[in-house]
Amino acid sequence: MRGGPDRRAVCAAAGAAVLSMMLPRIATAQAWPQRPLRLIVPFPAGGGTDAISRHLAERISQNAGFTIVVENRAGAGGNIGLDAVAKAPPDGYTIGMGQTSNLAINPALYPKMPYDPLKDFVPISSVASQSLVVVVSGKSEVKTLADLVALAKQKPNAVSLAHAGNGTVGHLGGEMFARRAGIKLLIVPYKGIAPAITDVLGGQVDTLFGNPLAVMSLVGAGNLRALAVTGPRRMQALPDVPTVAESGYAGFEAVTWSGLVAPASTPEAIVARLNAETAAALRRPDMLDKLAMDGSEPFAGTPAEFAAFVRDEHAKWGVIVRDAGIKLD
Repeated sequence: MRGGPDRRAVCAAAGAAVLSMMLPRIATAQAWPQRPLRLIVPFPAGGGTDAISRHLAERISQNAGFTIVVENRAGAGGNIGLDAVAKAPPDGYTIGMGQTSNLAINPALYPKMPYDPLKDFVPISSVASQSLVVVVSGKSEVKTLADLVALAKQKPNAVSLAHAGNGTVGHLGGEMFARRAGIKLLIVPYKGIAPAITDVLGGQVDTLFGNPLAVMSLVGAGNLRALAVTGPRRMQALPDVPTVAESGYAGFEAVTWSGLVAPASTPEAIVARLNAETAAALRRPDMLDKLAMDGSEPFAGTPAEFAAFVRDEHAKWGVIVRDAGIKLD
């Protein structure tokens, strides 16, 4: 053949070039993992996020045949632990449990963040979501959410809302509902959920948007009365309690959620493997039972779906924080 290089040689050279570009990525996926993974949970041991994280890590380890070690790094509303994830090598050996606070609320709440939640991570998968439960004392004359709203309209700034700390989902969920219902509540901050519940039980404070783990047993015993749940569906553990949306506020939703993230630039093949293993773990009956006991439900999705969800939540909670003028304690 005259007038140019052999076409087969050109194709072979091009194929070799493409393969050489792909080989590092293929080799990374095939060789990974060669040691245990580290799952950083940015909250203390023993809490709800920690419990879900440990159960998930155990189930993934059983299914996939590799080990995930949970490491708690609490502080600054989850920022310290997530910052450690953001700054870890993007090799698939460090992942983190993101959550409503550290991925969506804190960027509006803190004057300076150590990481960018939308740029410094690659989403792996959403994991679980959990409604809040709107409660009053079991001795309260308020029987329904409509009663609470009517009382607040009758007495502006007199009906009190307890919360476990500025910027918590319980705080912001209450603020969001007050704006949606057109009422003005007296906001009463506490340092933790336990003292807030104590004062609701004693009638010193009128209402609370509480997490299920903290309030369900008290609701079951009749010490607290559940008026509504804030998620898109009724809770399996409280099937007779309507959602806020069902109670006249269509589209209202305020949930706490969790999801796995990895440092930006983590190889796509590793992210895809972790996503598949997470989805498989969330289908296991024992995992579903554990979530139901905590008042949670599975919330699996693709990395792209989780990325879009985080962007939406980042925008939604940012508006609430700014409109309410919420500052840190």
